[in-house]
Amino acid sequence: MQSQKIDIAYLARLARLGLSDEEKTLYAQQLGGILEHIAAIQRVDVSNIEPTAHGVPLHNNFRQDVPTAGMPLTDVLRNAPKKAGDLISVPKIVE
Repeated sequence: MQSQKIDIAYLARLARLGLSDEEKTLYAQQLGGILEHIAAIQRVDVSNIEPTAHGVPLHNNFRQDVPTAGMPLTDVLRNAPKKAGDLISVPKIVE
């Protein structure tokens, strides 16, 4: 895709990059290669292919939401620094 001139200086200015002449030459070659790959992909006939969001079907494996017994309240409050009855007391941080 070297037939199109890629203005690397303009792209660098848009991206606010300071590039040396060697870097501009390197990036022009790399970007040209990328554009050649894109052109090759665009030439592929996909008229008989059904569009999909994913190449592989996705399925969520959720477990059943079954209530179970939690920890005993005494175990929950055992390591609390401050308690107020059956609650954990925390310092007020919002006025």
